[in-house]
Amino acid sequence: MAEELLDKIRDVVDGPIDFEGQRRAETFATLLLAVSGLVAFNIGYHYQDIQKAVYIGLGGTVLTFLLVVPPWPFYNKSPVKWLPAGAGWQQG
Repeated sequence: MAEELLDKIRDVVDGPIDFEGQRRAETFATLLLAVSGLVAFNIGYHYQDIQKAVYIGLGGTVLTFLLVVPPWPFYNKSPVKWLPAGAGWQQG
């Protein structure tokens, strides 16, 4: 039962992402976490409510997770064209 659930999660999370897509995902993660942290801090400070700040920060983290972790198609727009196995390899 647990193996089936892990296989389903693995199918959703695993997928092709090229090098440009990795850079894009890292940029999105950095920006979204920074912006959500700043927004959470400012709202928490303005209302003097730590609970609001924590919920906004967690919401930003969940949004970042949903945008960065799955292999969305825009993360694989520039796939690398690898040489066939053995091509360019000089034996002897």
